[in-house]
Amino acid sequence: MKDTSEDAIRGEATSLVPATEEHLPLLAGWFADPAFVRGWGGRPLTREEVAAKYIGRRRPAVVSLLVLDGAEPVGYAQYAATGPHEGGIDMVLLPHAQGQGRGPDAARALVRHLCTVVGWNRVTVDPEAADHRAVRAWSKAGFCPVGPQGSRLLKEYRPAPGGPPGGAPEQHA
Repeated sequence: MKDTSEDAIRGEATSLVPATEEHLPLLAGWFADPAFVRGWGGRPLTREEVAAKYIGRRRPAVVSLLVLDGAEPVGYAQYAATGPHEGGIDMVLLPHAQGQGRGPDAARALVRHLCTVVGWNRVTVDPEAADHRAVRAWSKAGFCPVGPQGSRLLKEYRPAPGGPPGGAPEQHA
């Protein structure tokens, strides 16, 4: 898997590239694995469900991305606008890729892209509140808690006022 695409979103240690039809076998295998989907709805998905939702067929409403560590695919991310200058992102990494800073690195790269290229001024995530590892990873990426939403914790990233888009987040009280 190459990460040299001009469409790549680059972090310090990771990059994100558009998911395409050629990635269907890889993603279908991931989303059929209970260990992978534990952080993504908890239910294994069929190849048809993966094809419909996670290989770019919903673009431009939802942009689907592979997270790469060098040339190795280690996760999936997506983003969707919820307003003219804001939207939400989701990300899940393979179990062996978690706990090594890859998630926060990919999240920071994606947020920087969304703020500087796409023009968002608010990015949200909603991890399961009980998933302390995910909540901590999003915090490391600069997301601040907004409040609970059922079993989830809504977190947001806003660029600091007067700072560069995708720079340091606004500080929350």
